[in-house]
Amino acid sequence: MIKKVLIVDDSSMMRKLITRTLVTNGYQIAGEAKSGVEALELYKQLGPDLVTMDITMGDMDGLTAAGNILQHDPKARILFLSNREEEKIRQQALDMGGLGLLNKHETNDILALIKGVKN
Repeated sequence: MIKKVLIVDDSSMMRKLITRTLVTNGYQIAGEAKSGVEALELYKQLGPDLVTMDITMGDMDGLTAAGNILQHDPKARILFLSNREEEKIRQQALDMGGLGLLNKHETNDILALIKGVKN
Protein backbone atom coordinates (compact mmCIF):
# COMPACT_ATOMS: atom_id res chain seq x y z
CA MET A 1 0.00 0.00 0.00
CA ILE A 2 1.28 3.44 -0.95
CA LYS A 3 1.80 5.59 2.14
CA LYS A 4 4.85 7.83 1.73
CA VAL A 5 5.14 9.97 -1.41
CA LEU A 6 8.03 12.05 -2.72
CA ILE A 7 6.76 14.98 -4.79
CA VAL A 8 9.07 16.29 -7.51
CA ASP A 9 8.14 19.48 -9.36
CA ASP A 10 10.02 22.71 -10.04
CA SER A 11 6.84 24.71 -9.36
CA SER A 12 6.20 25.37 -5.67
CA MET A 13 2.53 25.98 -6.49
CA MET A 14 2.21 22.50 -8.05
CA ARG A 15 4.04 20.87 -5.14
CA LYS A 16 1.56 22.52 -2.76
CA LEU A 17 -1.45 21.45 -4.86
CA ILE A 18 -0.28 17.84 -5.09
CA THR A 19 0.64 17.80 -1.39
CA ARG A 20 -2.76 19.14 -0.35
CA THR A 21 -4.56 16.62 -2.55
CA LEU A 22 -2.59 13.65 -1.22
CA VAL A 23 -2.58 14.67 2.46
CA THR A 24 -6.35 15.25 2.50
CA ASN A 25 -6.72 11.71 1.13
CA GLY A 26 -4.58 10.05 3.79
CA TYR A 27 -1.16 9.96 2.17
CA GLN A 28 2.02 11.05 3.92
CA ILE A 29 4.47 13.32 2.12
CA ALA A 30 7.98 11.92 2.61
CA GLY A 31 9.53 15.00 1.00
CA GLU A 32 9.48 17.51 -1.82
CA ALA A 33 12.12 18.12 -4.47
CA LYS A 34 12.28 21.02 -6.89
CA SER A 35 14.79 19.44 -9.27
CA GLY A 36 15.81 16.09 -10.69
CA VAL A 37 19.12 16.17 -8.84
CA GLU A 38 17.36 16.84 -5.53
CA ALA A 39 14.84 14.08 -6.31
CA LEU A 40 17.57 11.45 -6.58
CA GLU A 41 19.20 12.59 -3.33
CA LEU A 42 15.89 12.60 -1.44
CA TYR A 43 14.84 9.24 -2.87
CA LYS A 44 18.02 7.67 -1.54
CA GLN A 45 17.53 9.29 1.89
CA LEU A 46 13.79 8.79 2.33
CA GLY A 47 12.89 5.58 0.49
CA PRO A 48 9.33 6.65 -0.44
CA ASP A 49 6.67 4.23 -1.66
CA LEU A 50 5.93 6.43 -4.68
CA VAL A 51 7.41 9.39 -6.55
CA THR A 52 5.31 11.90 -8.47
CA MET A 53 7.72 13.23 -11.09
CA ASP A 54 7.35 16.36 -13.21
CA ILE A 55 8.73 15.89 -16.72
CA THR A 56 10.05 19.37 -17.49
CA MET A 57 12.56 20.76 -14.99
CA GLY A 58 15.66 22.91 -15.34
CA ASP A 59 18.71 20.99 -14.16
CA MET A 60 17.60 17.48 -15.05
CA ASP A 61 14.35 16.47 -16.74
CA GLY A 62 12.01 14.05 -15.02
CA LEU A 63 12.71 11.15 -17.37
CA THR A 64 16.46 11.38 -16.68
CA ALA A 65 15.87 11.74 -12.93
CA ALA A 66 13.52 8.73 -12.97
CA GLY A 67 16.13 6.70 -14.87
CA ASN A 68 18.68 7.52 -12.18
CA ILE A 69 16.24 6.58 -9.42
CA LEU A 70 15.43 3.30 -11.17
CA GLN A 71 19.14 2.52 -11.48
CA HIS A 72 19.41 2.97 -7.71
CA ASP A 73 16.17 1.06 -7.02
CA PRO A 74 14.67 -0.95 -9.91
CA LYS A 75 11.47 -1.42 -7.89
CA ALA A 76 10.83 2.32 -7.51
CA ARG A 77 7.29 3.40 -8.34
CA ILE A 78 7.21 6.60 -10.37
CA LEU A 79 4.14 8.43 -11.60
CA PHE A 80 4.95 11.07 -14.20
CA LEU A 81 3.00 14.32 -14.12
CA SER A 82 3.16 17.00 -16.78
CA ASN A 83 1.26 19.61 -18.70
CA ARG A 84 2.64 17.94 -21.84
CA GLU A 85 0.70 14.79 -22.63
CA GLU A 86 2.50 13.87 -25.84
CA GLU A 87 2.29 10.21 -26.79
CA LYS A 88 6.07 10.00 -27.29
CA ILE A 89 6.69 11.14 -23.70
CA ARG A 90 3.95 8.83 -22.38
CA GLN A 91 5.55 5.88 -24.14
CA GLN A 92 9.03 6.74 -22.81
CA ALA A 93 7.61 6.93 -19.28
CA LEU A 94 5.90 3.55 -19.61
CA ASP A 95 8.89 1.91 -21.31
CA MET A 96 11.16 2.83 -18.41
CA GLY A 97 8.73 1.33 -15.89
CA GLY A 98 6.68 4.37 -14.91
CA LEU A 99 3.13 3.90 -13.67
CA GLY A 100 1.84 6.35 -16.25
CA LEU A 101 1.82 9.96 -17.40
CA LEU A 102 -1.02 12.17 -16.21
CA ASN A 103 -1.85 15.83 -16.47
CA LYS A 104 -0.65 17.29 -13.19
CA HIS A 105 -3.77 19.42 -12.83
CA GLU A 106 -6.07 16.37 -12.89
CA THR A 107 -5.80 15.53 -9.20
CA ASN A 108 -8.69 13.04 -9.25
CA ASP A 109 -6.91 11.00 -11.95
CA ILE A 110 -3.72 11.09 -9.88
CA LEU A 111 -5.56 9.79 -6.82
CA ALA A 112 -7.31 7.06 -8.79
CA LEU A 113 -4.05 5.79 -10.23
CA ILE A 114 -2.25 5.85 -6.86
CA LYS A 115 -5.13 3.99 -5.18
CA GLY A 116 -4.90 1.31 -7.87
CA VAL A 117 -1.19 0.62 -7.32
CA LYS A 118 -0.58 -2.76 -5.71
CA ASN A 119 2.32 -3.64 -3.40
